[in-house]
Amino acid sequence: MNKNRTTGLAVAAVLSVALLSGCEAPSLAKLLSSGDQQAQPSAPASGASSEGSENTTPSSQQEEPGIQKPPSLQETITMVEGVPTVTNPTELSVVVNKQRALPADYIPPDLVEPNVPFPFDEKVEKRFMRAEAAKALEELFAKAQLDGIELYAVSGYRSYKTQRSLYETYVKTQGAEHAAAYSAVPGKSEHQTGLAMDVSGADAKTRLEEPFGETPEGQWLAAHSAECGFIIRYLKGKEAITGYSYEPWHLRYVGKEMAQEIMAKGITLEDYLSEDGTAQKQ
Repeated sequence: MNKNRTTGLAVAAVLSVALLSGCEAPSLAKLLSSGDQQAQPSAPASGASSEGSENTTPSSQQEEPGIQKPPSLQETITMVEGVPTVTNPTELSVVVNKQRALPADYIPPDLVEPNVPFPFDEKVEKRFMRAEAAKALEELFAKAQLDGIELYAVSGYRSYKTQRSLYETYVKTQGAEHAAAYSAVPGKSEHQTGLAMDVSGADAKTRLEEPFGETPEGQWLAAHSAECGFIIRYLKGKEAITGYSYEPWHLRYVGKEMAQEIMAKGITLEDYLSEDGTAQKQ
């Protein structure tokens, strides 16, 4: 059929319907122009490939750059009133140890209580962790439960004041040598970062004790903690690097990618973040 005849019939039909229904009839020019627009195929957008052909224009979005390794230990330390102090206290990669203190007034910005079991009922600060770490702990405990492993969160965040009291108690009751091996002086505790949590099983006898590492719960943590972004912070045989005795119960959140690499290699956080891959002994 002739194109002009078809267009004319279509216009007539639209006008008839509009008049019969009592509606205002659209202008003839508008109807004709819309019909011409519909008849014209749209051209491909600039740079886009047509269907069935390859787009030879490279796209920057197709290439994902690798995740950059965090700054080294040497790049994140400064002297503050004679004390080596970390410059990145809020970062997941922060390293706090006997040689690296937190800023004197540091309090984590986003402390929350993870929804996990605790072996006590008191509403105290050690229930708390930073938000991302708390969410990851919930994920870790849920995975453990699926595998028939029962875990308890024992001690998370500790303020400077609490750490000072704890350290002084260790010194008075168990001696300075024991305190230096298992506890941190105020300002140099990982617990103050809000990224650490001491974990136990149901058996109170192994709670915060080295034999916990040989229990099903301790072995499960060693095998699976990295899946949720945690590492066993103080490894056996690495005491000269971490400065602390083996603590199979002490979990530290660093994020999944970093945790999986650290645990797979069997190294410490200090080793991972040293410029040459080997941390200085403490």
